[in-house]
Amino acid sequence: MLSFIFRRVVQMAPLLFLISVVSFVLINLPPGDYLTIKIAELEARGDSGAQFILGQYRERFGLDLPIWQQYWIWISHFVTGDFGRSFEYEREVGTLIWERMGFSVLLSLSTMLFAWLVAIPAGIFAATHQYRLGDNLLSFVAFLGLALPNFLLALLLMYLSVVVFGWSVGGLFSPEYLDAAWSPAKFVDLLKHLWVPVVVIGTAGTAGLMRLMRGNLLDVLRQQYVTTARAKGLPEGKVVYKHALRVAINPLISVAGTMFPAIIAGEVITSVVLNLPTIGPLFLRALQVQDMYLAGAILMFMSLFLMLGNLLADIGLALADPRIKLS
Repeated sequence: MLSFIFRRVVQMAPLLFLISVVSFVLINLPPGDYLTIKIAELEARGDSGAQFILGQYRERFGLDLPIWQQYWIWISHFVTGDFGRSFEYEREVGTLIWERMGFSVLLSLSTMLFAWLVAIPAGIFAATHQYRLGDNLLSFVAFLGLALPNFLLALLLMYLSVVVFGWSVGGLFSPEYLDAAWSPAKFVDLLKHLWVPVVVIGTAGTAGLMRLMRGNLLDVLRQQYVTTARAKGLPEGKVVYKHALRVAINPLISVAGTMFPAIIAGEVITSVVLNLPTIGPLFLRALQVQDMYLAGAILMFMSLFLMLGNLLADIGLALADPRIKLS
């Protein structure tokens, strides 16, 4: 196990290097850069003196150099923990990311927990009641969840939260708790706001996992060893949960490795609608204005999360199914 983990960690280094090159090139593909756009905006307002100041910024960050030299300046500082400076926010990239990363991790883990707690029991029930009313209803809800846009569901839940429950919506805290120190009251307020984005972002993932659980379990229930277990007189619940489910859940563990970065990437529009202080809107803004250091750093962290998620998924598969060998 330890040798497998070590090999996988070593293999991450060249892959991260390749991702950094491709990401940096793609971010810089559009003509111009952030400072060029900023100069044009300031000149349109009549502020011609700002061009000199922004020109100094361009020289400082090497934006007049060839792209390979710009990349070397960025990556050589990145590996030392200096992620660069955001042009848009005029702050260190590391500070901007850490301010929002905690909320992104909390939202992603909560969404994954919600998806698994709902999808697995629903998938098991649908598979064990194939083509019955319960299966048809759950399948309809699953297809509806896959088809319904997240932002539309967000608007609907925002309305219900205000009208039915009387809770403020938008952001993760009420205005009176934004700058307050952590306390039990602030934690309760966070939970009141957290359920809306968790349900909105987790709906599509829950629907997909439920369909995957149903299909896998139906395939396993037709296997000969399951038929043998039933022929021995084992209770149906034991056949399903002890024998069939242990095999049917393996693909879901594999999918879990990709869910964390997928949730961060998929919560952009929802976070904009709900005004959430997460990484998604920050990444979107960085791409829009070509804030290359900020966008590049976020892409690198998302790639790292994907690799770590796949590694944890492989370890989870080996622990869940003794037949799987890590080699």
